Amino acid sequence: MTENDEMMWTPAQFARQFQQASQQALDQQQDYVQSMFGSSTGSGLSGLSQLGAMSMGMATFKTRVQSGGRISIPDAEREALDIQEGDIVQTVVIPVKRNRED
Repeated sequence: MTENDEMMWTPAQFARQFQQASQQALDQQQDYVQSMFGSSTGSGLSGLSQLGAMSMGMATFKTRVQSGGRISIPDAEREALDIQEGDIVQTVVIPVKRNRED
């Protein structure tokens, strides 16, 4: 198969792959948080909605790494969690997609 013969993903296929990668990243984050804090019910955090997670003082979101390794917390999450400039927060970083040639 030549380079020109390779099939490109359709928008629907790309969306499906992106959604699967996003869900996998969310599952990994939830598994990590569960391992850190434990679960008395055994059901873990997988059944929690985003709103439920925020009520526990957590948020899950994607962001890009900026120059100097900086990341930004989106406005909605900062407001929902009452995070203000100068506050100390704990982060768990799980790479979702890399945009570089290896």
